[in-house]
Amino acid sequence: MAKNGYSKVFLTKDTSRISGIKKVLHSFKLDNFKGKNVALKANFNSADPFPASTHPETLKSLIDYLEKSGAESITLLERSGMGNTHDILEKRGVFKLSREMDFEVVVLNEKELDSWVKIEKHGTHWLKGFYLPQTIFDVDMIVQTCCLKTHSFGGHFTLSLKNSVGLVAKRLPGSIYDYMAELHISPYQRSMIAEINNYYSVDLILMDAMKAFVKGGPATGTMVEPGLILASNDRVALDAVGVAILRYYGTTNEVSKGKIFELSQINRAVKLGIGISSPEEIELIPLDDESQKLANKLKTIRKN
Repeated sequence: MAKNGYSKVFLTKDTSRISGIKKVLHSFKLDNFKGKNVALKANFNSADPFPASTHPETLKSLIDYLEKSGAESITLLERSGMGNTHDILEKRGVFKLSREMDFEVVVLNEKELDSWVKIEKHGTHWLKGFYLPQTIFDVDMIVQTCCLKTHSFGGHFTLSLKNSVGLVAKRLPGSIYDYMAELHISPYQRSMIAEINNYYSVDLILMDAMKAFVKGGPATGTMVEPGLILASNDRVALDAVGVAILRYYGTTNEVSKGKIFELSQINRAVKLGIGISSPEEIELIPLDDESQKLANKLKTIRKN
């Protein structure tokens, strides 16, 4: 979606999640997925309901559009941080949906050693580097769907950049080293989050902001109902707009302070070239009158 240095972020306000998703996805050339093997990262960090985790309608709608676009295969990858991944996916109805819609679900905690790719520590804040699943390097395209929420455990906010943490191995088979313990105690946590994203690209990101946590999170928190669906292929642009929305509704001091592009997650991602480098490069595209009103307000917030 980037053109002449700009990245598009599509935005719609709707009372219907399904209708909102339809509007934003129609702004993308989904025929690009025809015949492609697709990896999908959703948000199933815990078994708590939306906006703590991906809404069932969001997952179903997104997979339906990918299948109708002619995707050869769809593989959902997940490692939960707050509980047993397999149990969480079962409770959230993911396995049932996979049988109904014929897509694969990979529980990353259960993968063997040779299923992981070592990312060396050079150029990162990770003490030992980290590991990503081989699958994301084997597929043709990568899709992500994230929620809109704050994060109480050092991340400050958990949008598309933070969603990538669920791809990283917590422990390798046969090893006791805990990469997630390292992440969560590190003073560089937010930079480390951004660094994960430097090793894979995304082709489509869908953000479900029908509801959001503006304080607390990632499992529970103070909830608002923006009624928004957003989409982009630029994680920096999308997260910057997401932070602007959190600020619009009133959020934590950590998320509210300073310029959005100076917040650690976004700032590190910019330095790594993961997405755009300034708010002026965001092309915010509202798809209806109601989202146009909000977009006008967000344009001033995201420059602060």
